[in-house]
Amino acid sequence: MSAPRPDLARIRAAYRAELSAASRAPAGGDAAAAFHHLERAHILSQRHTLAHVHVHWRMLRLGASVGDWREVLGQASRIVAAAIVSRIWVPIGNTGRANVSALKPMPVPDDLRAILGVEAQRTQGAPDPGSRP
Repeated sequence: MSAPRPDLARIRAAYRAELSAASRAPAGGDAAAAFHHLERAHILSQRHTLAHVHVHWRMLRLGASVGDWREVLGQASRIVAAAIVSRIWVPIGNTGRANVSALKPMPVPDDLRAILGVEAQRTQGAPDPGSRP
């Protein structure tokens, strides 16, 4: 059975919703929720260079705002990689955070899989990025 084709309008709408939710979360003091929404936006944006780079920029800024310098350094290198490699290859489902390998494919949450039109895949031992930390 083949996966449904991606609907770019749905992807854009979901991406914007995740960015909006990420923007609201730090105002309530919830950086973990902001990162969670940016991770989901990252999964949605991986094949779209400018959007992909933008999510890494937002992760870098959020990392700086909470004093997570490992995240800041990790995002700096990911911004460069996203700008160069997004159209060629991406590790599907990767959450984009500095605490995971930039090359590691990860499971795509069911709701995002439906939006992206990707078939189910399971990566042994990988956390489900759709579950809230």
